[in-house]
Amino acid sequence: MVERFRTPIAFLVLASIAMPLGFAAWQALLNNFAIEQAAFTGREIGILQSLREIPGFLAFTAVFVILILREQTFAVVSVLLFGIGVSLTGFFPSEYGLYFTAVLMSIGFHYFETIRQSLSLQWLTKEEAPRILGRLIAVGSATSLVAFGAMYLVLEVFELAYHWIYLAAGAGAVAIAVVLCGFPHFPSKTPQRKEIVLRSRYWLYYSLTFLSGARRQIFVVFAGFLMVEKFGYSAANIAALFLINHLFNFLFAERIGAWIGRIGERHALTLEYVGLIGVFVAYAFVENAYLAAGLYVVDHMFFALAIAIKTYFQKIADPADIASTAGVSFTINHIAAVVIPFVLGFVWLNSHAAVFLIGAAFALCSLVASQNVPSRPRAGNETVVNLGWARAG
Repeated sequence: MVERFRTPIAFLVLASIAMPLGFAAWQALLNNFAIEQAAFTGREIGILQSLREIPGFLAFTAVFVILILREQTFAVVSVLLFGIGVSLTGFFPSEYGLYFTAVLMSIGFHYFETIRQSLSLQWLTKEEAPRILGRLIAVGSATSLVAFGAMYLVLEVFELAYHWIYLAAGAGAVAIAVVLCGFPHFPSKTPQRKEIVLRSRYWLYYSLTFLSGARRQIFVVFAGFLMVEKFGYSAANIAALFLINHLFNFLFAERIGAWIGRIGERHALTLEYVGLIGVFVAYAFVENAYLAAGLYVVDHMFFALAIAIKTYFQKIADPADIASTAGVSFTINHIAAVVIPFVLGFVWLNSHAAVFLIGAAFALCSLVASQNVPSRPRAGNETVVNLGWARAG
C-alpha cells in the first residue's frame, strides 16, 4: 500500500512542501530580523542577497555532481542541507553570521531547484507538464499558507522569538528529506548528458531566463525591504501579505498552468510582462502603505505565469539536454542576481524609485523578447525570427 504512493509525482509533491516550509520562515522574517537584531541597512541587505545568489550562479556545477550522485539522491541531499541552513539562521544574529547561514541555506535551495526542474521535465509528458507544474506551485503555496498562518499566530499571539521559528521550519524540511530517502529510484526516460550543454538554438530561452532573474531579484530583495524600512511593516504584517499571495497561488496556480497549455507560452508571457511593467512603475512612486501592499500582492499573482518559460524549453529541447540545461539556466538566471542586489543596494541609498524603474526596464526587455516565441514551439521551430548563427547549434 505504501509503495503505491511512492511515485515520481509524490516525490515532487513532498519536495515541493519542504522548500516553501523552510523558505517561508526565512523570507518572511529576514528583513525584520536583519534590521532589528543585526542593524542592517540597504547596503548589508544588498550584500547578503548577492551572496545568497552565488550558489544559484554556480548551479551549472550540478552536472558534475550527478557524475557521482543520482539526480534523485542529489535532490534529497540538497533538501537536507537547506533545512540545516534555515535551522541555524536565528542563532547567528550578526552581519557575518547572517551571511554564512544565508549561503548555507542557499546552496541546498538552488541545487534542489535545479534538480527539481530537471526531474520534472524528465518525468512529466509535454501534455501534462503545464498542469502538473501548476499543481506543484499550488502545493507549495498551500504549505506556505500554513507556514505563514502559523508564523502570524506565534508572532502576534505567543510572541515567539525568531530563532525558534527558524529552527522549527528548518527541522520540518530536514524531516521531509528523511522521508524522501525512502522512495525508490525512478529512472529517466532518456539518458542525460553529463557535461555542460550550451546550444545556440536555445538562445531565446537563455535570454528570457536571464531577464527573469534580473527582474525578479529586484522585486524580491527591495520590495519587501521597502515595506519594512519605509512603511514600517512588522514581521506579522509581512507574513500576512505572503499569506494572501500564497492563497491566490493555491487556488489558481494549477488552473493557470492548464490555461497556459491552452493559449500558448507567448500569450502567457506577454500578459505577465505587461502587468509587471505597471507594477514596477507604480512601486517606484508609491507613497501609501496600503497601495504598496496591493502592488506586492499583484506582483505575486503573475508568478505562476513563469511556468511558460519552462514549458517553452521542454517543447524545443533535445530530451537528453534537460539535466545539463537546468543547471545552465539557473546559472544564467543568477548572473544578474549576484550583481544586482549589491549594486542596487548603493543606488537604494540615494533613490528608491530608481531601483524599481530599472526593474520596469528589465520587464520591458522581457516583453520584447517574448514576442519571438512561436505559437507552436518545437525543435526546429524555436523562434519566430530565425537567426542564422542559431540554426545549427
